[in-house]
Amino acid sequence: MEGIQHRMVEVNGINIHIAEKVEGPVILFLHGFPELWYSWRHQILALSNMGYRTVAPNLRGYGDSDIPESVDSYTCFHIVGDLVELIDVLDPHERKVFVVGHDWGAILAWFLCLFRPDKVKALEYGEIEGEFAWVGTDRVEKEFLTDFPVLLPKGKLFKRPLDEPITLPSWLSEEEANYYVTQFQKTGFTGPLNFYRNLDRNWELLKPWVGCKIETPAKFMMGDKDLVYHMPGMKDYIHNGGFQEDVPGLKEVVVLEGVDHFISMEKPSEVNQYIFDFFSQFH
Repeated sequence: MEGIQHRMVEVNGINIHIAEKVEGPVILFLHGFPELWYSWRHQILALSNMGYRTVAPNLRGYGDSDIPESVDSYTCFHIVGDLVELIDVLDPHERKVFVVGHDWGAILAWFLCLFRPDKVKALEYGEIEGEFAWVGTDRVEKEFLTDFPVLLPKGKLFKRPLDEPITLPSWLSEEEANYYVTQFQKTGFTGPLNFYRNLDRNWELLKPWVGCKIETPAKFMMGDKDLVYHMPGMKDYIHNGGFQEDVPGLKEVVVLEGVDHFISMEKPSEVNQYIFDFFSQFH
């Protein structure tokens, strides 16, 4: 895609695939589930034209990156360890970058700011295999990308009948959707799902950080149609002081009207401008 370069980088004992473009201050883009570096394609191109070196890895377990077999290899410490070493490779002089995260990538970005705030200049925060195999990769990917489910009941993963055609949203072409399908057909979903299998373990590992605040300058963006935004207590937490208390570095909250979960693909021009305007303050 238009000059995007791809290479493998050895970090933390594994090989990570990265997509990158141009030289300049580094912006590190972290994808969510079930996504890939490709979810940031619009941002990689646009922000590189604005003078940044844009880098989007496939996280461990995804795409062409290594897929460790052990569930224990997907804790928050393992993945943040990958990111810390990747940052040192990308910027060996300053060893500090701008970070943008979505979904799981946003959670990992918060972990990175919590564990190693010295590595982050500023942060922009965006937000089962057996049954998956039976349903089929094509169906699983398109269900997630068109109607992101919060819960996946056993035996009935998605609310639509499996023989009902899926109409892709206007922001996602069949060719773009098939890129995800092809990648996950090669790798399966075990690696990505291991992130979720470590939720309880991560809670235990994070006990020493209970009560710690995130001081890194941060900007939060979310779509007003994202189901997470409508979870009980979420709006109150975001808008009435709870979020600011936990993240004293929070500078701004942006809720995009009419936008669902995948904001980087749904409203790329708006998201690109928000990212550029925010990071421009820190040169």
